[in-house]
Amino acid sequence: MSDKIVLDRDDLRRTLVRIAHEIIEKNPDSDAPGSESIALVGIHTRGATLARRLHALVGELTGEALPLGDIDISFYRDDVGDRPIGSSPVVHSSHLDFELEGRTVILVDDVMYTGRTGRAGIEALFDYGRPARVQLAVIADRGHRELPIRPDYVGKNLPTAHGERVTVRLEEIDGLDEVTIGRSPRPEPAPAGRPR
Repeated sequence: MSDKIVLDRDDLRRTLVRIAHEIIEKNPDSDAPGSESIALVGIHTRGATLARRLHALVGELTGEALPLGDIDISFYRDDVGDRPIGSSPVVHSSHLDFELEGRTVILVDDVMYTGRTGRAGIEALFDYGRPARVQLAVIADRGHRELPIRPDYVGKNLPTAHGERVTVRLEEIDGLDEVTIGRSPRPEPAPAGRPR
């Protein structure tokens, strides 16, 4: 069975434009003198690409050049030790060339699932400084939260089964833009506290 496309190229573009508008609406005074300013920080890998796209869109709408960064959370994940023996996470450089203090940082990722990536992203941010606020933007929220973390900006809510997988493909990385739902190629672990 092939994956079902839930967002195509045009849908993804419209979704990002909507999120950019929501970011501006939710932070109306961010460009006023003496107020908190906004920064966008993407979580590697696809979150960083999405953050660059959102950065361009918010810049077009406001005429302001917001700070843009990206972070790698490989060693902040609580499941880093669960990898097969001999494998190691792919680590990317983090780029945060601006002060976090006093800013509203919008953390950008592709898919929200258990909440563990969001938690790891927040922990990584706080190693670089203390933002005034952290907001989370994702393209797809598939549910099944294990931690009390919820995105502020959601492109599309996609209720899924545990055996399904949501995949975000981006032209810069994958050669095309789409979001799909399909069967997971490997069995996903049962949620904590439930029999397998």
